[in-house]
This record gives sequence, structure tokens and C-alpha cells, in this order.
Amino acid sequence: MQQLHFSYYLDRLSKVAGYLAAILVVLLSLLVAYDAGMRYLFSEGSIALQEIEWHLFDVIFLLGLSYALKHDKHVRVDIFFERYSHDTKATVQILAMLFLVIPFSLIFLNDALDMTYQSFLQHEVSPDPGGLTDRWVIKAMLVFSFVLLILQALSEMLKAYHRLESRKMLWRALGVLVLLGVLVYAAWYSRMAFWLDPVYLMFALALVLLMLGFQVAFVFAGVALFFALIADEVGVHVLEMLPYRTYGIMANVTLMAIPLFIFMGLILEKSKMAENLLISMGKLFGQLRGGLAVSVVLVGAILAASTGIVGASVVMMSLIALPLMLKHNYSPALASGSIAASGTLGQLIPPSIVLIVLGDQMHLSVGDLFKAAVVPGLLLIVLYIVYILIFAYFKKEAAPAIVSDEPYGDVLKAALKAILPPLLLIGAVLGSIFAGIASPTESAAIGVLGAMLLAVFNGAFSFGLVRYASIETVKLTAMIFMILIGATAFSLVFNELGGGDMALAFFAEDMGDKWTFILIAMLLIFLLGFFIDFIEIAFVVVPILVPIVASFGIDPIWFAILIAMNLQASFLTPPFGFALFYLKGAAGDKVSTGAIYRGVIPFILLQVLALGIIVLFPDLIYIFGK
Repeated sequence: MQQLHFSYYLDRLSKVAGYLAAILVVLLSLLVAYDAGMRYLFSEGSIALQEIEWHLFDVIFLLGLSYALKHDKHVRVDIFFERYSHDTKATVQILAMLFLVIPFSLIFLNDALDMTYQSFLQHEVSPDPGGLTDRWVIKAMLVFSFVLLILQALSEMLKAYHRLESRKMLWRALGVLVLLGVLVYAAWYSRMAFWLDPVYLMFALALVLLMLGFQVAFVFAGVALFFALIADEVGVHVLEMLPYRTYGIMANVTLMAIPLFIFMGLILEKSKMAENLLISMGKLFGQLRGGLAVSVVLVGAILAASTGIVGASVVMMSLIALPLMLKHNYSPALASGSIAASGTLGQLIPPSIVLIVLGDQMHLSVGDLFKAAVVPGLLLIVLYIVYILIFAYFKKEAAPAIVSDEPYGDVLKAALKAILPPLLLIGAVLGSIFAGIASPTESAAIGVLGAMLLAVFNGAFSFGLVRYASIETVKLTAMIFMILIGATAFSLVFNELGGGDMALAFFAEDMGDKWTFILIAMLLIFLLGFFIDFIEIAFVVVPILVPIVASFGIDPIWFAILIAMNLQASFLTPPFGFALFYLKGAAGDKVSTGAIYRGVIPFILLQVLALGIIVLFPDLIYIFGK
């Protein structure tokens, strides 16, 4: 019990940090919106205010690292993990903390301390006139956040150990790992050569740990540290650059759009917008065969353009639309397929988090990517609707029309009332980006204020809504950026081992054909999408492909859109598509897994068709301008 008391106090630290970060999310949104308004309306700006904004952004995700760990929000591949016994899950958690989180955090902490101390000694200040002084203070947040992460890891170990009903598995696992450690040390001490190239071993070990259910971010970080220790050509000193790379992430204003768009999406999720849209659109199109499924596609598109959060969209529509469709005798396969496919439109349709991350990793303008994604997104929507209408025409009993006594004029008015506010918000957010009036970050902040106004309009605005949205924003943002830190460590060691040069030589010299490269790259991303989330693919795989894309002279914006479309298809593909897990989890026993699989297959084929169209007609992505 004394252990649990100690764990309780450690949890309290993370809870305070998380709540503070949640308050800063709201403050950041207001400051960015205020700054944008002052600059565009009154031509007045402040360098100090802009630097305060990105400092707040840094503090949000850094304080959130331990808070996300406390709530188990650092994602894992749960294909096998969800089937583990209670003791096995606890054992995995202990091993993750002991061998991945704590060792990596200690190494990072040591190097971050050096970086902060050097900044303090040099009296480092902002290089911009009117900027902030004492730059060491924000760098010290790296130190503080990783201290909190280590303390929370200790708490997670204590809680997991207490949950164990039998400790035999834990001691066996520790014994095996100690034995393997001794063997690896003996091999290293005797300078034994690797049986395989360490580049392949890195990926193999990472894949094994991911499939076993260890948290994604900590797998990449821990594997990087392990190979830095055992590979003489690398050495642990290569990770000395990691705090500097992380500081570069912290200063990246483009990435600031991520928490703001998440915050905006979560407010809309809880403001009854989706529920009102689905009910109104269902009545509007219900008298048409397949009309409910068509309304699901259209609502999915609106949610994608206003929230961009795939999991939230799929779950929301599963809870609201699925019972309605089944009640009106829709085919379970068509109902689940249209919900899953429509929910994943947020992967592609702006303001997609995928596109923001790809823009950062491929060094592209996020605004250009948003414009390029509009036509592929519209193409998918049209293909979905055409398929549903054809399916309903030939299988009338699978998608019947709904007879309603309500006057159609009243239905139309209610639908317009539900549709127009989110469309105006989407127009304001995306229009300001496309017109070059505002940056994605500024548009996201304006979008947050617009989402709050919509919540007021729907009578759903409350302190509880803002509290929920800001806290969840902290968790999701911290999860994304911890993966980015882990992936950065992984890429540092991977490139030091010659992995980047190996990939470039394989594609550019051994193949020598850009279409072969595109085919293999798309196939690789598609297959990886079965097992790991888009964030890991974007942070680990995409940077390897970027120099190869440049060497072949491939249009990087077009290639990025192909990746985004590919990732969307992989979200749906059985048996491991994440959207299928979201749908099944929300639907419960309402639909069988087999019905879900049968339902999504036609939509996967439609996505492949859309991908083929964009491959054959690349200029389509530039209809809205370069």
C-alpha cells in the first residue's frame, strides 16, 4: 500500500502538469487569434507575442508527455495486446517503463541539461529584434518535462506491479531479458560482427516490439538507444543532438496548428454538431433509396473539413448513424462500410492533421498541400455517393427509402440550419488559408473561436465542454510529439548506420526507374498502414523517402497527396485497419466483424480507383492553384 501512496503523489504531479497544459491550450488559442486580428486588421504585430505563443505551444506538449502516460494515451499497436491476459498487460507495461522509457529519458535528460546550461552561460536571447530574452528558460522545460516523464514511468511500474496477480511471468521475462543483455554485451565486447546489417535489425526489432504491444513512441526511442549503444560506428554520442533537434521541433510554428485544430475538432465533437447534421441530412435525403448512406458520406465530409480527427468521426457516426440505418433495415455491410469510409475522409480533406505532418516532414507549404487535397477529397466523395446510389438501385432491400409525413420544406429549412454554420466555419478556416490571408496556425485559432460560437449556437457551450476539449487536446498533442521525438532519435541512429544512403542507393541505382519507386513506396506505406498509425509512418518512413523523391525529380506535393490517399485506404483495410477497430468498438454487437469487412471492401476499391486517377492525371491536384 505504501507503494500505491507514493504512486498517487507522482500521479498528482502529472495531473497538475496536464491541467496547467489544458489551461494553456485555451490561452494559446486566444493569443494566436488576437495576434492575427491585430496584424491583419490594424497592421500591428509583436515579435515577443509570437514567441510567447510558440513557448506556450512547447509547454503544452512537454507537460503533456507525463500526463498522457498517466492516462495510457501513448498509442500502441493493440492487435495482440487487447487479447493479452491481465498479468501480461501489466508485465508489458513494466518492461516498457524499465527498458524503454526510463533509459531513453535519462540519456535525453543528460544532454538536455548540457544544452540548457550552455544557453544559460551564453545569455542566449532571441535573434529577432523585440524578441524574448533568457532563451534558456524554455530549453529548461525539456529538462523539467523529462523529469516528470521519468517520475510517471516509476508510478506506472508501481501500479502495474501491484496489479499483478502472479509475478512468475514478470520474473521470467526479466530473466530472459537479462540473459539476452549478457549475450549482447559479450558479443559487443568481443567485437563480434552483426549477422545482418544493423539497419535491417533496427526495423525488425522495432516491428517486433510494436506488434507485442509496447507504446509506439517509446519503441522508436528505445530501439534507437539500444543500437546507439551496441553499434561501434554510431555510439551513444549521436543522441547528443536529440535535444537540439527537439528544440527545432519546438520552434516550428507550422506544427503549432496541430493542437489548435485538434482543440477545434474536439469542441465541435461535443457541441452536438454531428448529431444535428446526421438527423437533418438523414431526413433530407431519406426519401431517396440509399439516402441515409449518402447523408452519412456528406456528414463525414463536413466533419472531416471541420475536425480532421478520424477516430472521433468514425465513433461519432457509429453511435449516431448506425442504429438509425439498421432501424430502417439498411444492410449492415453497407451501413458499416459507408460509416468507416466517410469517417476516414479526415485523413485527406483539409484541415487534415496528416497533411500538416507531411508538410513538415517533406518541407512543403501546408497551404499548398491543403489546396492540392481538395480535388482528391471531392473525387472520393463523388465516387462513394455514386457507388451507394448504384448499389441501392440494384439492391432495393439493402438501402430502402424512408417515408416521412413531415413537409419537405420544413425538412429543408432544418437541414440548412444545421449545415450552414459548419460550412461557414469551414469556408472561413480553409478560405483564409487558400487565399493566403492567414497561416494554418492562425486559421486554426480563428477556427477554435468559430467552434465555440457554434457550440453557443447549439446551446451546448459550457465550462465542461472546454475542459474536456482542452484536456483531450493535451493528451493527443503530447502523444503525437512524443512519437516525433522518438522517431527523430530513430532516424538519427538509422542515418548514422547508413540507412538513408542504403535506401537512396536501392531506389535510385538498383532500380533507376521512378515509377518502380512510386509503386514500391506506395505498397510499403499501404502495408505499414495495416499495423501502425499514420503518425509513425510520417515521422519514420517519409523522411527516408524525401531525398529519393528529390533525386527522381518527382513533384513532392503530388507525392505527398498520394501518401495521404494511401494512408486513408490502409485505415480501412481488413484485418488491421484502425477505422474498423473504432467502428467495431463503438458498434458493439450491432454489426458483426464479417459485415464490417464486407462493407468496406467496395470503398477500398474506390479509394484505389481514386488513387489511380490522381496518378494518371496529376494536374488535377492543381485545379485550385499551385
